[in-house]
Amino acid sequence: MKSIAVFCGSSEGASSIYKESAVRLGHALAERQITLIYGGANVGLMGAVADAVLEQGGSVIGVLPFFLQDREIAHKGLTELVMVDSMHERKAKMAELADGFIALPGGPGTMEEFFEIFTWGQLGLHRKPCGLLNINHYFDPIVSMFNVMQREQFMQPKYRTMVITDDTPEGILQQFSNYEAPSVKTYLNEQRT
Repeated sequence: MKSIAVFCGSSEGASSIYKESAVRLGHALAERQITLIYGGANVGLMGAVADAVLEQGGSVIGVLPFFLQDREIAHKGLTELVMVDSMHERKAKMAELADGFIALPGGPGTMEEFFEIFTWGQLGLHRKPCGLLNINHYFDPIVSMFNVMQREQFMQPKYRTMVITDDTPEGILQQFSNYEAPSVKTYLNEQRT
């Protein structure tokens, strides 16, 4: 795995554990020579993970829409900053550049990015791992919801296993290295499970 996209908040959150874990993830990526692909800002968890990769000599590619350049404050010290015209282009470019995707805690934008890329995986638009770094049990409600979706037969078990969850950066990266994508979602000749 050469690159991982990280979706996360432009805020640091209520507890210092979120920033500490973002830094730990950044160090883990740099140690493994995995390029960070992220939203391009120097604030919040976004800035923390990028700074951590850079301080360990790693590579960071930011993808930032022009209209957010001033609002999110573009990171000036990146290996590369790709400017795009829209949020749609941002997600598409991050998906193109990344070999896997990890969500750290964040708000609605982080959730939207993760769910879209996860859905793309279900539809076979990519075969890359998607993970939730479950810092401070932040994603417990979403993990529970995925379990409800499976139980109520709105998600097949093979797609439920697509969501890799761990509470440590090292654990999630280890799971990524063993990831095998399920077969592509189809409505033809599949029985309900």
